[in-house]
Parts: sequence; C-alpha cells; structure tokens
Amino acid sequence: MFTITRLANTPPESIDSQIMQLVIDYVTDISMVGIAPSNPLYPLYQYGVGHEVHQYLQAMDGSRGMPVELIVALDAEDPSIVAGFLLYLPVQDDPQACAVAYMAVRAARRRQGIARTMLEKMLERYPHAELACFVGKVPYFEAMGFQVLSARGPQVVMNTRDRQTDGLLAVLDVAPIYSSVEVRQIHAYLLNQHGKRAMVDAEKQRDRHLDQMTRQARLFVMGRLAANDPQSPTQ
Repeated sequence: MFTITRLANTPPESIDSQIMQLVIDYVTDISMVGIAPSNPLYPLYQYGVGHEVHQYLQAMDGSRGMPVELIVALDAEDPSIVAGFLLYLPVQDDPQACAVAYMAVRAARRRQGIARTMLEKMLERYPHAELACFVGKVPYFEAMGFQVLSARGPQVVMNTRDRQTDGLLAVLDVAPIYSSVEVRQIHAYLLNQHGKRAMVDAEKQRDRHLDQMTRQARLFVMGRLAANDPQSPTQ
C-alpha cells in the first residue's frame, strides 16, 4: 500500500535524494531522448536529466519565479521510502491547467495504481492537464482520460481536453546543463573509457533511435487523428 502527498515547497533531503535516484535508475523512461542503458552516452544523460529535475525541485522555493509542484507516493508501512513521484508545472493565467514534467515509479511498486493515483491527485487540482510520452505509453494514458493532440519530436502530446491551454507555461532553460563543465568532464571520461570511435557510434545510434521514434510518433498521430476525423478520406 501507499499514501499520496502533494508538496508545494522544496522537498526535504530524504525525499529529494530518493527522487534523484529514481531519475538515475529510470532515465530511459523519463528522458525524451529515450537513451538505452547499453549506449555509452547513458551516464551523461543520467547526470543531465538528474540535474534538470534537481533544478525544478530547487525552484519550488520560489527563487526562479515559476510555479512547480510535486506529488510523492510514500510506502504505507515505511513512509520514509518514496515509491514514486510526479513533478508538474502549473500554467500561468489558467488556474485549471498544468503540464506533467517528470514521473517515475519504482519497478517493484509498479502495477499497483501508484502512477494513476498520483495523476488523479494532480487532476483534482488541475483538470486541464497535458503530458508527452512515447507511443507505447499512449494506451496507458488514454485509459486515464488523456487524448492524443499532436506529435512533438519523438513523443506524443496528450491532453485531458481536445486542445492545449492558452496560458503561459514557464519552463527552465536546460540547455546550459548540456554545455556545462560537468557534462564536458563526463564526456571526456566516457571518451577515455570507450574510445573515440565507440563514442561517435554511440551518438549515431542515439540519433538514429531519435529519428525512428520521431517518425513513429508522427505516423501514429497522423493515423490516430485521421481515424477520429469523420471527414478524413481514409474513412
């Protein structure tokens, strides 16, 4: 069993550190790159996405001037254990809207309704919600009332309504993370460990995978929208 808690301020270190570990463990699912653990670039994205989430958690103290909220699922028997988390961004100028930024559930605690319950908790407060996911996850979110709107790179944009909000969604600029000294140091370490050829191949593998997922998302959305459009010539 588990309990659900919504946090409006920066989480304590005990929760923060467990969230960071969940990001590191499940970066393939969380990152829009979908980097595979077998790719030599994997540690670089573990750091990069982890730092993205860390910055959003730090922004919950109001220092960045942007709204950030967090829902955590805690183990019912041991509330010190984080079973999952959902970090989302309320939309400015639209009190009913938000966007999911990151979500993860421990592998051992999946299929217990944790993700669904966290999303339901968020929707109680913000019924007009948006998220982006890979094609394989679309049926899961459709079962929770989200519908397909469009393709965004390798992901499918889904919303609880048939349109996006007109409000302003404030997001952090994460580009500096991937040009930081720390990322360059990680890349240099990986280059020394694997060799130049392996790293070039890793980048090509990542790019091919991204291209494939982008095509898949675009074709999936085109097919889904055509199937739902009674005026479509394919009907």
